[in-house]
Amino acid sequence: MASSSGSGSSGSLSAATAALAAAAGTEEELRALMEQRRAKRMLSNRESARRSRMRKQRHLDELTAQAAHLRRENAHVATALGLTAQGLLAVDAENAVLRTQTAELAARLGSLNDILACMNTNAVGAVAVSLTAAAAAAASSDPCLAFDGATALDDLLRSCPENMFQYQLC
Repeated sequence: MASSSGSGSSGSLSAATAALAAAAGTEEELRALMEQRRAKRMLSNRESARRSRMRKQRHLDELTAQAAHLRRENAHVATALGLTAQGLLAVDAENAVLRTQTAELAARLGSLNDILACMNTNAVGAVAVSLTAAAAAAASSDPCLAFDGATALDDLLRSCPENMFQYQLC
């Protein structure tokens, strides 16, 4: 009986050993599977980190190119602004010269208008004297043409347009 019980024990021992071996095998398989998953995850993380670094580098390159482009554009705008400012100064200087010339010409025109007004005043008086002398000469030489000189001058001046002998000062 002892042998049967020993063999029974030994059978159960080998079943437990087999179960332990199977459990150890599954445990080894489980560890191998977990190690395989961990290695796969590490590889995936490395690849993701590599892609992230590449995106970051590409973004940095784009920003660097954009900064260079904006610096060039800024230089062009600054140059254009400088040229425009120089043009503005030139136009301002030319406007100042033209304003001065306009003032000088206006003064000269006023002086010339004053001279013309004086000349016309003297001319009207001269015309009146001349007409009076002509009327007197005509009256003395031809009695049919005799007329009053003052009346003839008044008629002549009234027949002229009102503003013929008037000049406006600008």
